Amino acid sequence: MKHVMTYAIGLMFGLGISMGGMANPAKVVNFFDVAGTWDASLAFVMGGAVITAFIGYRIVFGRWETPVFEPAFNVPTSRRIDARLIGGSAVFGIGWGIAGFCPGGALPALGTGDVDVFIFFAALVVGILAAKFLMKRSTKRAAQSATCI
Repeated sequence: MKHVMTYAIGLMFGLGISMGGMANPAKVVNFFDVAGTWDASLAFVMGGAVITAFIGYRIVFGRWETPVFEPAFNVPTSRRIDARLIGGSAVFGIGWGIAGFCPGGALPALGTGDVDVFIFFAALVVGILAAKFLMKRSTKRAAQSATCI
């Protein structure tokens, strides 16, 4: 049942992204083109998503102590703003502005068969793997320097 629910939620997300036009990179790029062909519709889609998530979190955390299919809620506990968070956010934003895709919008767009979407998705996977590699390397160096002191 967990996998059925995961599929249903993913399908609903993909439909929402597609219906909102966010699987179309030109629409996203036009949102960032404030001096040219600016299209404010992304702000309305994002605003609707934020409001829906806000209400959903209030309902879920107000009524249930644990999720239905997991032993506990998996919610980030760190509120620290550090270089990794800022750097990752900057790279994400720059990539989103250049390509017109974020990972959430690219997944439903894979169904279009457009080669550009597959290139973006391949670059996304390479970026994820590179970040994991760099984080492991950084952790190893930190551990080595801590033992040398």
